Amino acid sequence: MTDATTTVIPAPPLTLLPVKGSSATFPVRRVYCVGRNYADHAIEMGHDPSREPPFFFQKNPQNLVTDGRFPYPPLSEDVHFEVELVMALKAGGDNIALSDALDCVWGYGVGIDFTRRDLQAAIKKAGRPWEAAKAFEASAPVSALVPVETTGHPHTGAIWLDVNGERKQTGDMAQMIWKLPEIIVELSKLFTLAAGDIIMTGTPAGVGPIVRGDHIACAAEGVAEFSVTVI
Repeated sequence: MTDATTTVIPAPPLTLLPVKGSSATFPVRRVYCVGRNYADHAIEMGHDPSREPPFFFQKNPQNLVTDGRFPYPPLSEDVHFEVELVMALKAGGDNIALSDALDCVWGYGVGIDFTRRDLQAAIKKAGRPWEAAKAFEASAPVSALVPVETTGHPHTGAIWLDVNGERKQTGDMAQMIWKLPEIIVELSKLFTLAAGDIIMTGTPAGVGPIVRGDHIACAAEGVAEFSVTVI
């Protein structure tokens, strides 16, 4: 009889995110992203920022990287940065009540949703899924996570991104169309959330292209900051 723990190929490694000030790590289960959650970004992308139901897409846990390097991906000549507040969940469920939503949060960080914008435009025009534009290798650099006991729940505060020392994106987390607990509520209507889930909460206006050699710095005020070099 085959041992129940035996795998026919080596088991893929678990994605583990660093925790600031600790040797412990955060194991990642899934990665959810909120589309067009800042009104000014929705406008710059040619959409109506009215408060319609939010929409979501996913990246893969393996897309999260923390080594400060972003390899420019193939099959694109127009890769854009999008800075985002990151939520990390310690609990979940289905149809979570608004009053319970923030109890699911373990901590926060800041990250970048890199997007192959030229591929995304072609995909949108064809009415096809976004994975090729969003879920490619190393497409989600993130900072070390910080427990909520340290940050509190960041309902307000600056969120920004610089390229080569020049401010490109700036906004305030208070400008989110769908607030942090509401994001959790709406996601839990569509998916069963659980400990280990990461949620990237949307980006302010100012997204734009990068090239090899660019140095990117970003931060969410009171939460975290980090930098990435495009290689």
